[in-house]
Amino acid sequence: MTRFQANVLLLLAGAIWGMGFVAQSTAMQAIGPFLFIGLRFAIAGIFMLPFALREGKRSERPLSSSDWRAFSVIGLLLFLGVTAQQVGLLTTTVTNSGFLTGLYVVMVPFLGVLISRQWPNAIVWPAALTALSGIWLLSGGSVVALKSGDWLTILCAVCWALQVVFIARAASESGRPVTLAVTQFVITAVISLVVAFALEPVVPSAIRAALPEILYAGIFSGGIAFTLQVVGQRYTTAPQAAIFLSTEAVFAALFGAIFLGERLPPAGLAGCALIFSAILMVELVPALKARRAA
Repeated sequence: MTRFQANVLLLLAGAIWGMGFVAQSTAMQAIGPFLFIGLRFAIAGIFMLPFALREGKRSERPLSSSDWRAFSVIGLLLFLGVTAQQVGLLTTTVTNSGFLTGLYVVMVPFLGVLISRQWPNAIVWPAALTALSGIWLLSGGSVVALKSGDWLTILCAVCWALQVVFIARAASESGRPVTLAVTQFVITAVISLVVAFALEPVVPSAIRAALPEILYAGIFSGGIAFTLQVVGQRYTTAPQAAIFLSTEAVFAALFGAIFLGERLPPAGLAGCALIFSAILMVELVPALKARRAA
């Protein structure tokens, strides 16, 4: 797979996540956040399991204990990230959540240097700031005084950034991206369901009421999108992946306009333009430099 094809997969993952943001918010009108997360990722794991088994049969080597440890750490980061975001939505606005989650775009390059000692292409730094500026404008250009939900969303951004950095290494070294995806789904589902049965009411009628959101978030936002992320990150860098995944905010606004009749103000349109400018920067500038060198 070429780097361009990998970036297209990451762009598609961002689109699916953008579509699923409404499902994440509305589902909690019927069920608790931990029950929603647990059911969502249980469905994601079941849906992607046949593909993971097929991948394992075709693999040239078995997974080592270090691979499984890396997969488990990524699964724990996924649980912490989605939990912080989901619970944060109870006490923060969608505007704040969208912008604060997007902070991971600028965290990834710094964490990549600190953890992996890997310096990204120089264009990544201005591109990351450009993408963050776009998310800022897309969210309305303001964030009110931070509440508990906002701090949880910042924690979510940290977990997302760490997950992106660790996936870049684990998916490449193991050669088993789908198995990695299913492992993180199972870990997140098990922990969330244990917490849900301990702390939240589990009512079958409420689950049925939230079933459309659970199925979309499980199959598409969970199973398909997170697997696309893991597969795509085998063939591109973590900082570039973060920029492409940041298009989630753009697609959330786009689908809001299509399905909910929402309209973006001029600042929002400018934000979309900045995010796509960041994508063009990380996609075209390295290619032009390579062509000149050749």
